[in-house]
Amino acid sequence: MSGLKNAIKEYQDGVSLNLFVTPKAPRSIFPAGYNQWRKRIEIKVVSEAKGNKANQEVVKIIADYFHTSERNISVVRGEKSRAKTLFIKDMSTDKISKKLKESFDGL
Repeated sequence: MSGLKNAIKEYQDGVSLNLFVTPKAPRSIFPAGYNQWRKRIEIKVVSEAKGNKANQEVVKIIADYFHTSERNISVVRGEKSRAKTLFIKDMSTDKISKKLKESFDGL
């Protein structure tokens, strides 16, 4: 997945992750694919996009996937959009890339 690195950016204190969210899916899936046009990793959530429910589910799924606390994850862009940027504190690009590559190789 060569374009995957476009969805991940490292900072001194963590990593940003560009996601494209599909709410009201039959089941939650992460990663659900990579959108090359948007340069975002796709995630599907069961919750609807009302009352911040989808955002909360996205944060929970990402925290579980990367084995970190939900407190380490914040939505920094796109709170009311399907295109979101999350920031994950105390995480490296290498760790995120390796974990995602393992999942994409299995798709």
